[in-house]
Amino acid sequence: MQPVMDKAALEEFLAREFPQVTGDFSVEDVAPMQVRVRMPVAERHLRPGGTVSGPSMFALADVGIYLAVLAMIGPKALAVTTNCSIDFMRKPAAGRDMLCEARLLKLGRVLAVGDALLFSEGMEGAVARAGLTYSIPPR
Repeated sequence: MQPVMDKAALEEFLAREFPQVTGDFSVEDVAPMQVRVRMPVAERHLRPGGTVSGPSMFALADVGIYLAVLAMIGPKALAVTTNCSIDFMRKPAAGRDMLCEARLLKLGRVLAVGDALLFSEGMEGAVARAGLTYSIPPR
């Protein structure tokens, strides 16, 4: 099954439906059942100690899986997160962009299950891993 939305379509959808996050995320790659998303790290993403905050990393994982779902099913703004579990494995580098490699493990009629690996640009190995489940609105 091939994606029905490409990089440009996903970014246009985000800009139109979620203008509050314009500039926070950019789609780097779209492939069947997976996307790669970049989050440029800014001061607002940091917590005391100079590391990227957990909520910022959650947002990147959530957006990554959301975009992976939309790439496959089309622009369904009402697809929503129903579950998330995240493991923080190492401290990301401050001032370095974060990358999310999101892949769908299952894409059903009403649920999608995905896995997101988060990387700090320039660091070896993932800094976090998240498993998310999305509810897909009726067709």
